[in-house]
Amino acid sequence: MNLNKIKDKISGLPEAPGVYIFKDAAGKIIYIGKAKSLKKRVQSYFSRFLASKTQAMVAQIADIEYKLCQTESLALLLEASLVHKYKPKYNVSLRDDKSFPLVKVTKEDFPVVCITRKKTENGSRYFGPYTNAGLLQEALRIIRKNFPYRSSERMPQEARMYSRIGLAPYAGKTTKEEYAKTIENICLILEGKTEYLIKKLAQEMKSRSKEQSFEEAAKIRDQISALSAITKTTTDFNAQDELEDLKKLLKLRRLPVRIEAFDVSNISGKEACGSMVSFYRGKPDKNNYRRFRIKTIEKIDDYGMIREIVYRRYLRVKKEKLPLPDLILIDGGRSHLLTAEKEIKKLGLRVVIASIAKDRENIYLQNQAAPLKLIYDTPALNLIRRIRDEAHRFAIKYHHVLRKRKLLPFSF
Repeated sequence: MNLNKIKDKISGLPEAPGVYIFKDAAGKIIYIGKAKSLKKRVQSYFSRFLASKTQAMVAQIADIEYKLCQTESLALLLEASLVHKYKPKYNVSLRDDKSFPLVKVTKEDFPVVCITRKKTENGSRYFGPYTNAGLLQEALRIIRKNFPYRSSERMPQEARMYSRIGLAPYAGKTTKEEYAKTIENICLILEGKTEYLIKKLAQEMKSRSKEQSFEEAAKIRDQISALSAITKTTTDFNAQDELEDLKKLLKLRRLPVRIEAFDVSNISGKEACGSMVSFYRGKPDKNNYRRFRIKTIEKIDDYGMIREIVYRRYLRVKKEKLPLPDLILIDGGRSHLLTAEKEIKKLGLRVVIASIAKDRENIYLQNQAAPLKLIYDTPALNLIRRIRDEAHRFAIKYHHVLRKRKLLPFSF
């Protein structure tokens, strides 16, 4: 195991839900797991206190891959389908334990979709097992919003509550053929074949549009959109591809070779600090990271803190005649962007600035009120997210240092 290579991989992992995949030196998958935060979960495997079996597995890790998901519950579905497909050496419990929950799809004209812990030989299809029943229920609720299915033993003869809000079929409204398509699509999701399903639905949508069945086409379009959000699968993009995509996205004159990103960290305004990380050609340039202890703000004021650290950084750049970055990235929304922009203008400098909002990961640009809403699997967003996460990590690390210094002043 090349530890430096593994550490580089981990530093690039997002703090987002998904599935991580460990491979050995021969490229064989040895373990698949799900996580609420990919970075935190994978980092935990390289702590000092591990069971002997886990230590044996970690010693064999030569590479790490990952796939992003919208929620941890959907990562649960993907984890199970990948374990079933690849049967990794160290996923023994998930393959063999009979107590884990399964998804059951009954064999009848209008199949029932439900959770069970027992398999019976009655023609039903089973998916799983899954490690968490609560997350499994949540995942099925997400699927049901776009692919309504029957969950009760009796088929309703008229519209009831779930039917009225579009979560279940009922006799006389839904045909056997229509419902069979819905069940087929649900099974493809549970098998982890969402990419195939999206292509299949896209072809069907084109057919409906040609037939001028616009209402049906719109319904399929919404299903495709939901599936794209559900899967959020990502690829390890080439750094050059990421930079080229970012240049195109932001309409930059030249490739953003040097990117500097800012974040702040504080708890109730105490020991407030800021961070600046520097990326060169899409990779962390740790020699050029900078830390800022907040000096002018004494309360919770993210905008004031951003104002201070951006001004201090580029005042020094101006005085020392250092080269400016090709892009400044701020962790926050449009107001954070405008705050940073004002400080740059005050210094008489010209630099492109963008910001990334925490919740929906929308990208805000100068002179543009509406944000860019990117699909999840794009090279540019992959790079921006990685830089943002690194700035956040670096800020929190410094904040912990300051808190420790305050608690133990004589140990420093």
